[in-house]
Amino acid sequence: MTHKLGGKTVIITGAAQGIGRAAAILFASEGARVLAVDINAAALAKLEVEHGCEPVVLDLTDGEGIAAWAENVGAVDVLFLCAGYVAYGTIEDCSDADWAFSFDLNVTAMFRMIRTIIPGMIVRKGGSIITMSSVASSVRGVPNRFAYAATKAAIIGMTKALAADYVGHGIRCNTICPGTIETPSLEDRMRASGEYEATRDAFIARQPIGRLGHPDEIAELALYLASDVSAFTTGQCHIIDGGWSN
Repeated sequence: MTHKLGGKTVIITGAAQGIGRAAAILFASEGARVLAVDINAAALAKLEVEHGCEPVVLDLTDGEGIAAWAENVGAVDVLFLCAGYVAYGTIEDCSDADWAFSFDLNVTAMFRMIRTIIPGMIVRKGGSIITMSSVASSVRGVPNRFAYAATKAAIIGMTKALAADYVGHGIRCNTICPGTIETPSLEDRMRASGEYEATRDAFIARQPIGRLGHPDEIAELALYLASDVSAFTTGQCHIIDGGWSN
């Protein structure tokens, strides 16, 4: 059997749950050496035991920690940046701390990780960088997602700029823009609303396809972008949202 990622080393951030976890499992099954990055050590240990991923317990808001860890990583073929934080509310609800943390984890952590890993890709003349954006970004406006949407729009711009700068080095950069995906994070946010059923129904109602997305569906798109079958694809915003942005 031919594996799509055989012989490749992959870093996946936000690998403890949701889309990141689904991608880590899928990529490992496709032959990749998966470095699974998260702050949840227990969840990473389970990924290691059950799927052979290599756990990396790392705070992505710690720039010095990222740099120190990356010194010993070695060659990296694929960088999938999946970690993120969803801030609720309008600009009136957004504190300086909310704004700063949203950008620190959603954007600055990506910037630091890419800046650290891309020199090795340049030397090797190839690599795939995949960022996680959202439909709630420059793709479309979504109520009560002010800070979140600002960060996700920044990710789209950053990814396109990277693609333009490094296409000549054989490095491809693409971003994924999901709609509403059924993840533990979403589940926690729905329960925190105090009106779980009504909130869930509202999320489903805004999906023209009539259901929430599944992490495995996003992971399959990430696998395509990580593998050599997408060698002609770079600088693109890949929307996967059940028709929400139509």
